[in-house]
Amino acid sequence: MFNFREILSVTLILFSVIDILGSIPIVIDLRKKVGQVESGKATLVAGVLMILFLFGGDNLLGLFGIDVGSFAIAGAIVMFIIGMEMILGRSFFKNEPIEGATNSSSIVPIAFPLIAGAGTLTTLVSIKAEYGELNILVGIIVNLAFVYLVLKSTDWLEKKIGAGGISVLQKVFGIILLSIAIKLFKDNITNI
Repeated sequence: MFNFREILSVTLILFSVIDILGSIPIVIDLRKKVGQVESGKATLVAGVLMILFLFGGDNLLGLFGIDVGSFAIAGAIVMFIIGMEMILGRSFFKNEPIEGATNSSSIVPIAFPLIAGAGTLTTLVSIKAEYGELNILVGIIVNLAFVYLVLKSTDWLEKKIGAGGISVLQKVFGIILLSIAIKLFKDNITNI
């Protein structure tokens, strides 16, 4: 049954974990490197991952013998590396074009791990104990709509913020991303 309070809580929790506003500098930087980011594709793939994890995350990880904590630590390491890229201005992830393949930069690192990363996916598995699945599903959809709007608006946002502003935001949000990665790592390392 729909519960507005639960939907609002889940939406706010996911909004803070996804942190798409904090990812704007990453998206702009990635777009400069690879040419374009397919907003719809990234949002759709992230949505599918989130819904799959909502309904079968524990079972899916169990098939591979992976616990939620280990998954979260792996995601934290990827987030840490992306944060280091933002702060240091170095590229650790190389997006080399593969002949005949479509642009995968919309999937990695945007759909996963930025939008539907380890933090988001482990949060979904965790909040199932407290909130109804239908309310969580609505919260996911609301967040995906916002994510899509932000991804579509990066050109406009870049023009409004300017190159200097993007550089400052990139460093600030790189530190925030590093902090989130370290917290995710720290919270889950003790569970292994």
